[in-house]
Amino acid sequence: MTDIAAPRHPGPETGLPRRAERGIWPRPSAAVLAGMRAAAPLAIAVLAFGASFGILARDAGMGIVPPILMSLTTFAGSAQFAVASVLGSGGAIAAAILAAVMLNLRYLAIGTSVAPALRGGPLRRLLEAQLVVDESWAISQRDGRVERDRLVGAGLTLLVAWCLGTVAGTLGGGALGDPADYGLDAMFPALFLALVVGQLDSRRARVAAVLGALIALVLTPVLPPGLPIVAAAGGAIIALGVRT
Repeated sequence: MTDIAAPRHPGPETGLPRRAERGIWPRPSAAVLAGMRAAAPLAIAVLAFGASFGILARDAGMGIVPPILMSLTTFAGSAQFAVASVLGSGGAIAAAILAAVMLNLRYLAIGTSVAPALRGGPLRRLLEAQLVVDESWAISQRDGRVERDRLVGAGLTLLVAWCLGTVAGTLGGGALGDPADYGLDAMFPALFLALVVGQLDSRRARVAAVLGALIALVLTPVLPPGLPIVAAAGGAIIALGVRT
């Protein structure tokens, strides 16, 4: 008699959708996991710096919930510090917004390089673009192009660390003390230097980095915060376009 017993382990031959075999949520790709691993050491510094922002924002009178919401929706460390600093010194909201915009003008160039790698409709592209920060952008570089999955993995890791740090700073800032006592002012310059070193794999890249650093160094004493970075980025782009 023919054996008609059902197979013990359903597979593709049962007609069940592949999604049911793998679970509701698809497993992250190897590139996403690689981005997370690459960003993990940086997340420690981001967590500490997020706590520093939370303390500064609370002391500036922003309360508890607004700084946390700002970290979730803005996710831009230098811009958020600029807003908290301006408000803490008695500046107007318009001045705080202007300072943040000026500091983030560099993302016009970064966004141009990232846009071709993003996928899906406008909403998905908007959400993925939210994960673009200096560190995730640097980690995602592969042969001069942005690798989308590495960008997402690194960006998610850093976003979680930044928001957790903000929560810790706003809720427990009194117990943490003054952030300056921990040397956080030197932590992020060192972090960015480490990111830059990994990109200096050609003569053109080194020329661009040196030119950008010199432009920023010369303009910092004479221009408002944010503009030297924009000018340095423009000079670096010009240098990359010149054959060496």
